[in-house]
Amino acid sequence: MVKSATLKMTHLDSAAAAQQARMAAFARTEPAPSMVTNPQLLAAVDLGSNSFRLIVGRVEETDAGSQIYPVDALREPVRLAAGLSKDKLLDRASQVRGWDALRRFGERLRDFHPDQVRAVATNTLRVAKNAGEFLAEAEAALGFPIEVIAGREEARLIYAGAAHSVPASAGKRFVVDIGGGSTEFIIGAHYTPIRMESLYIGCVSHSRQFFPSGNVDEYTMRQAELAATREIQIISSDYRKTGWDQAIGSSGTARALAELVEANGFNDAGVTHGITRGGLERLKRALIKAENVNRLKLVALKPDRVPVLAGGLSIMIAVFDELGIDYVDTTDGALRLGVLYDLLGRSQHEDMRTVTVEGFMRRYGVDRAQAGRIGELAVKFYDQFEEPDEERREENRMFIAWAASLHEIGLSISHSAYHKHSAYIASNADMPGFSRTDQARLAALVLGHVGKLGKLSQTRDVEWPLLFCLRLAALLCRRRADVGLPQIKVEEEGSGYEVLLPSAWVQNNPLTDYNLVQEAAEWGKIGIPYRVVYTDE
Repeated sequence: MVKSATLKMTHLDSAAAAQQARMAAFARTEPAPSMVTNPQLLAAVDLGSNSFRLIVGRVEETDAGSQIYPVDALREPVRLAAGLSKDKLLDRASQVRGWDALRRFGERLRDFHPDQVRAVATNTLRVAKNAGEFLAEAEAALGFPIEVIAGREEARLIYAGAAHSVPASAGKRFVVDIGGGSTEFIIGAHYTPIRMESLYIGCVSHSRQFFPSGNVDEYTMRQAELAATREIQIISSDYRKTGWDQAIGSSGTARALAELVEANGFNDAGVTHGITRGGLERLKRALIKAENVNRLKLVALKPDRVPVLAGGLSIMIAVFDELGIDYVDTTDGALRLGVLYDLLGRSQHEDMRTVTVEGFMRRYGVDRAQAGRIGELAVKFYDQFEEPDEERREENRMFIAWAASLHEIGLSISHSAYHKHSAYIASNADMPGFSRTDQARLAALVLGHVGKLGKLSQTRDVEWPLLFCLRLAALLCRRRADVGLPQIKVEEEGSGYEVLLPSAWVQNNPLTDYNLVQEAAEWGKIGIPYRVVYTDE
């Protein structure tokens, strides 16, 4: 007996298809036979608002664990944020600077497998309205996908990099990272962050706002400090209550300020390394005396730091004042090193994303038995599909399982339209380890696991084969019990799908029969054939 619902096919939204094809191409890329890949090398690319950076690290295994030693680094002062207009559009010149830098990085990474490289973009590409336009050519130039990460994810990675680059400490650490467009504040213990925040103040944006022509005077500097202080006040009370034993400034701005106060003897007496409150004040005095940052003559002042020095200095002074800091040590280890350690964790099956999903399940009281039931069945369906790239298959299997684990978190808000609440949480919550691209993929699966598919037909993040498996599993597990399902086969038929079920079992399950027919009709509404075949086996 054969019962089917076959419907006409239409094409997915062209932008969606292009995006999916582009990401699939990266995922399936294998080294050419002539390539020499080194599985002990990892690379991180940081598309910051001020500079683009590349770091290559060598992984060494010891009895105490894995350690990454930087073996190569590149830095390009792209100043992407300087090209961001008031209406949040990147100008052509800044985009070209970025593309050119990434082409040079791409040459250095040419022999790397995609699993050995992770590229992340920060604040400027979080807020730029034409970020998609920039990223399309940026990924082509680099040769690898680029993830736009959320502010708190950036903070988590910064802490990981800083914590791995300074001596071990028994107490809590405070880490501040002043970037081009945002500043991250983290308190952590050992390698675990406790508090994380990202504020929209950065050395490039602050310099453009208060020192556009490089002129510096007492009044303007004070206004810049107060503007930064107003932002920091949002978090200062909670941070002071949490407290810390050691303060660390990470990455470009902190290192540049430390070099200036150290080399010019501005720090307090007896302090030869790091940054003191007095050191910042003496540097500010020298800057005000010069009247223009371009006329400042100091030892260790690098030309590419001149345009953003005043903005970065005013933010650091506000950090010291508002949080009651007297001294900050510094480290080069920051976002890009944190990305390397996160990448290493994924390769060793210590994926932070799995930890995050587990935390969300606890927080939202997920029915673990039902989530496991659906996830296991959906993965079984997916494994019946052809997928020549085993690494791609494993990644997809994880996303299906994560979606099954989180598909009902919206029930904590309301049973009505719970899948929409679930998708909203998955899309907008801070999810350590997940990039914005990851969260968009996850949210699309969660949103589409039940209900109408029309809402997803114009969404470029949806992956139809994965969604098919998840929806079918959810439909068959509606009784929320281990009922013993028969052998169910699924196939990709051209541009559609086919489900094969024993007719005897279907006759004893009329509700499932009805729901499958309705499901086929639902797929037909978006132009994807869905055939249900009842066999005599």
